[in-house]
Amino acid sequence: MNARSAPPQTSAEAKIAADYVGARLSLPGGHAVADLRDAAFDAFMAAGFPTRRVEAWHYTDLKRAMSEALPIASPPSATSILAQGARLASLCPRMEDVDSLRVVLVDGHFIPALSDVVRLPQGVALHSLADALAHGDAALIEALAAPGLGQGDAALALNTAFMQGGFVLDIAAGVDVVHPIEVVSLSSSVAAQAIYGRSLVRLGAGARLTLVEAEACDNGSIEQRNCALVCQIADDATLEHVFVPAELSQGSTHVAHLLASLQSRASFNSFTLARGGGLVRRQVFLRFDGDHSKAQLAGANLLKGRDHCDTTLIVQHVAPHCESREYFKSVLDEEATGVYQGKVIVAPGAQKTDGAMKSHAILLSDGATMNNKPELEIFADDVVCGHGATVSQLDEDQLFYAQARGLPKHDAEAMLLEAFVDESADRIENEAIRAHVIALMGGWLAARRRA
Repeated sequence: MNARSAPPQTSAEAKIAADYVGARLSLPGGHAVADLRDAAFDAFMAAGFPTRRVEAWHYTDLKRAMSEALPIASPPSATSILAQGARLASLCPRMEDVDSLRVVLVDGHFIPALSDVVRLPQGVALHSLADALAHGDAALIEALAAPGLGQGDAALALNTAFMQGGFVLDIAAGVDVVHPIEVVSLSSSVAAQAIYGRSLVRLGAGARLTLVEAEACDNGSIEQRNCALVCQIADDATLEHVFVPAELSQGSTHVAHLLASLQSRASFNSFTLARGGGLVRRQVFLRFDGDHSKAQLAGANLLKGRDHCDTTLIVQHVAPHCESREYFKSVLDEEATGVYQGKVIVAPGAQKTDGAMKSHAILLSDGATMNNKPELEIFADDVVCGHGATVSQLDEDQLFYAQARGLPKHDAEAMLLEAFVDESADRIENEAIRAHVIALMGGWLAARRRA
């Protein structure tokens, strides 16, 4: 008996099982993709939605949050695409001083008509996930599956089973993409819906790319997003990545997966700005497959109300002479909950590993909670690894000093908080994108000050 015939444990899981049976034959891809989906769905049904009993989900009960499974989003109609095109500039204005190339997704589906496909330079190939799955070879399917990354994670398995929207972006060897590529994700429906998207970015040897993911949602509806980005970074290639998830309505769930593999002398720099909105789980699975590579994972979490934001990282050092850095700042107000789980695994052959992780949080109220869980698993004897975590309140002496010079308390708090969170954004190399992210953080702090 396979898991598809096993009795679901909750009504949401029963609904998802029925949805999968009904959608299985219409999901994109041939027999190999169908086999991949089936195996992933069996794994999900065997495990169910993770609860606090699952160690990696100890601080986030997804089963409880997913008490109801929402209808799966359909590909947007022509009318819907036109409507989103008319609203695109107001929903997600272009970044100031950044001449980006836009890739637009609506309800998780790639929309060429709204994207800057004609401006893509030579050596850059862009396709929808559906087309790639329909015509994809074994190498593409294996790349999308990202073997060895995130194995055993039920939420990722569910994404694999239902993946239907997204894109495949290939950068040829030696190509330096001068203009950042900005992926804009929009929601078209005011009705509650579930979105499952998976995208693949492959950089050839020596290629360079800056990728920005920006989500927007202003319809106030409840959403269940489960989306993944897979990155393959070849020898001597460089990828800078910035992710700004949408601020969804309370009652929404947002699980975002990043799966990255680095070959020799590769460089990966990723930053995430989360500003709350229901339950957010950002998980990164990163593996060093080649020597002398570097990766930096950084971010800022700005939370209020009953927001719940979980940042979980698993970094695998398989090859020697690699460097990893994790650096996150969190500001929590009212009854918000923050989670940082960082695990660095150093394999026996990964000598000369240099790894460090830090998580710093400021609590602005007695009802806010921050959970820190840094971990090191080291199986090599010639490494330098360390971690640190702090949870504190605003410094009363600094507040007094600022107020003594004429600043109102709210302005003094905002100034100190800006200095605190802006430091995390300093890790974004592109100056204009860094300024854009800092402005978004400033906007969140200003809104809090006015509240």
